[in-house]
Amino acid sequence: MKPLIDNEIIQDLAWFRYSLRKFLRFSENAARECGVTPQRHQLMLGIAGFTGTGKATISELAEFLQEKNNSVVGLVDRAVQSGLVRRESSESDRRLVVVSLTSQGEKILSRLALLHQEEVRRVRAGSLNPQKRKSQLAAGHAATDVAGRPALSKPAHRLKNFTREKEDRK
Repeated sequence: MKPLIDNEIIQDLAWFRYSLRKFLRFSENAARECGVTPQRHQLMLGIAGFTGTGKATISELAEFLQEKNNSVVGLVDRAVQSGLVRRESSESDRRLVVVSLTSQGEKILSRLALLHQEEVRRVRAGSLNPQKRKSQLAAGHAATDVAGRPALSKPAHRLKNFTREKEDRK
């Protein structure tokens, strides 16, 4: 009797989910290392990149973050208080609130973008490629690190180097 679900499909889904989770863990840690919460990082990313204009309305951010408008308003309020974003009324419709990044928000988002660039390349080249997955499994690298601990995407060494470079530039 043939299985109800093709094992290859299940394996692809499992590895895709594993890759997403590793990337999200990396991203959350990177945001914290740069001094912002993961939610504020996502907010800044949505403001800078979702509409392609460098600004966004509360409704656009709610769609990007997959949250309710009132939750996004609270997140924006906290980000305004932190000096990461600014909120203004739309020039064309005073009822709309438009959110954009401050220079501090832009600097932090730029640092995070550089850190994420390398991780995105790694994810694209690795776990999503079935041949690489097989070689990782054969080598025992998919589930454990060199010391045999669970292999989580840890940006610590990249973040420490990045932070050192940043401090050297000051």
